[in-house]
Amino acid sequence: QVQLVESGGGLVQPGGSLRLSCAASGRVFSIYAMGWYRQAPGKQRELVARITSGSSIKYVDSVKGRFTISRDNAKNTVYLQMNSLKPEDTAVYYCNLLATKGDDYWGQGTQVTVSS
Repeated sequence: QVQLVESGGGLVQPGGSLRLSCAASGRVFSIYAMGWYRQAPGKQRELVARITSGSSIKYVDSVKGRFTISRDNAKNTVYLQMNSLKPEDTAVYYCNLLATKGDDYWGQGTQVTVSS
């Protein structure tokens, strides 16, 4: 089993910054990609950013230039630096790990609220 533990969410004013962290533990073997999804009330879960083991990175268009995903392979940890936050970034953010065999793992979610 793989466990994903997220941290770093919270309440921030528009224009502010937050950094999310997600540490993977347990039977972590071949990781294809780690990333972040988010789900706002009444909306579908969407991919925010993903980084593969080969360091290929993908962002949803709405966060390009504001969010940065990075990864520490030695610690099996992925980070999401979020700058210039907007109210529309408010959502529960979920960490995801996709193994090379296709197994999919999710964190418990962390709330990010952008409000004045």
